[in-house]
Amino acid sequence: MMVRNIVLIGFMGTGKTAVGRRLADRLGRPFVDTDKEIENLYDKTVPQIFSRYGEVRFRSEEAILVKKLVGQTGLVIATGGGLVLNPDNVRLLQETGIFIRLEADADTIYQRIRGKRDRPLLNRGIDLKTSLQQMMVEREGAYTMAEFSVNTGILSPWEAVETIVAYVNGGTGQ
Repeated sequence: MMVRNIVLIGFMGTGKTAVGRRLADRLGRPFVDTDKEIENLYDKTVPQIFSRYGEVRFRSEEAILVKKLVGQTGLVIATGGGLVLNPDNVRLLQETGIFIRLEADADTIYQRIRGKRDRPLLNRGIDLKTSLQQMMVEREGAYTMAEFSVNTGILSPWEAVETIVAYVNGGTGQ
């Protein structure tokens, strides 16, 4: 029987990497952070890649990476927040994976990312909180294909992991 990948999706700052690493450890599975994989490929950070090559190039690298990942099973995959904006990425990842959405409210996400300057898509020439809220509204529909959601605004990363494990092992959704 195929061991399905667990694909963590959600807006930036919802804890996909933090929860993903812990989940992979808990389940004894390999962990893949799509942003880190692309950073390693270019030997640059995501903001440097966006600045030098642009968003289109970054998104095309995501699509290439997704094509490589669908040939594997048993992974925990933390996606970049925009990876699911490409319907082909979603379709391919659904072939071998289960989508788990991590979510948090705008205030929680703001508190988590406000000190970081590595969010290139939030540099819209307006204040961070307004930019964040606008982008959350724009992307809301992008995460609806998830079959289960976990609110990381109210759960610690380890609580989120245990909630996901319970679901994957036959529990019910929230």
